[in-house]
Amino acid sequence: MMDYEMKADEVEAAFEDAADATEMVQADIAALKDEIKGLSAQMMAVRRPALGVKTEGQDGSERKAFADAYLRKGHESAPELKSLSTTTGPEGGYAVPKELDRMIETVMKEASPIRSIANVVSVGSGDYRKLAATGGFQSGWVSEDALRPETDSPDFVEIAPPMGELYANPAASQTMLDDAAFDVESWLASEIGREFAFAEGAAFVSGDGSDMPKGFLDYATSALPDAVRTFGTLQHIDTGVNGALADGDALIDLVHSLKAAHRQGAAFVMNSATLSSVRKLKDGDGNFLWRPGLESGAMATLLGYPVVEAEAMPDLATGSLSIAFGNFKAGYVIAERTATRILRDPYSNKPFVHFYATKRVGGAVVNSEAIKLLRFSA
Repeated sequence: MMDYEMKADEVEAAFEDAADATEMVQADIAALKDEIKGLSAQMMAVRRPALGVKTEGQDGSERKAFADAYLRKGHESAPELKSLSTTTGPEGGYAVPKELDRMIETVMKEASPIRSIANVVSVGSGDYRKLAATGGFQSGWVSEDALRPETDSPDFVEIAPPMGELYANPAASQTMLDDAAFDVESWLASEIGREFAFAEGAAFVSGDGSDMPKGFLDYATSALPDAVRTFGTLQHIDTGVNGALADGDALIDLVHSLKAAHRQGAAFVMNSATLSSVRKLKDGDGNFLWRPGLESGAMATLLGYPVVEAEAMPDLATGSLSIAFGNFKAGYVIAERTATRILRDPYSNKPFVHFYATKRVGGAVVNSEAIKLLRFSA
């Protein structure tokens, strides 16, 4: 009898242990379910954020961390910098966060006139190459069952825009940087963008291609039309008067020397001194050829085409190429590395802190038929 009672107690204890174990397992399962629900909610928030809710990076947190840790205090080993995906190391400077780079790009586009009308491409390497067709691709008409004659083989030319290192070196005092109310990001983007725009604006017009872009005025010119002119040579139209523009006839000739397909989206480019002379021109009925932009933000027009003021264009002189007209989206390419690098230098000019910014930029004419020049020559 005693043995049966002991076995009953053992069985009851085993059942109690099993029940306890089952409760623990059920509790663990419930906890796992809650954890999975939480992870799922986080994943959905990342993949499909709610309207009006900013995800990480959209609120400028990466830019702010970069500004507070590196720009203001020079902490090269700060955890915030280590978490940035665009860092390149203190020895060569840090690639700025995307938000700050976009601010610099906006200033450059507003201040650099050629950048606003040219074809701008971003490259991941230090070079950019493009193949341009110069001939071939002949076509024709045949009947349904007629033989198809062989067409000419296409001819290609490789275009590699010369590139160079564009740099700027703005400075601020440490007192300014320590001031929490001082917007160091906006100040730096404005300073770098303005200096970059001034330097590249001149290079895109007249750069010689030596460690810098090759400007469109640095190419050879010819009076020959598109059909017979050598590829890479721009066509010029003479005004008939040395260093002056007697009337608007030369401008009309300039416009119609450009193919009709390229005139869609074309623009005049000249400096303000030349524009001052052009604005005085009238047609036979006494109407000004130049039309001001009547609406806010609208560009002024000349013969129905926008006018872009580029101070790097030469003044009127005998034989000068002072006015350009063309579709720069089709005719001129600007190739640039996407990230701007900044190296903080608090030592060279104490008590000022310099920010040495660099960006690799190149430029070249890719279609010599899309840009025409007016030569002020008899």
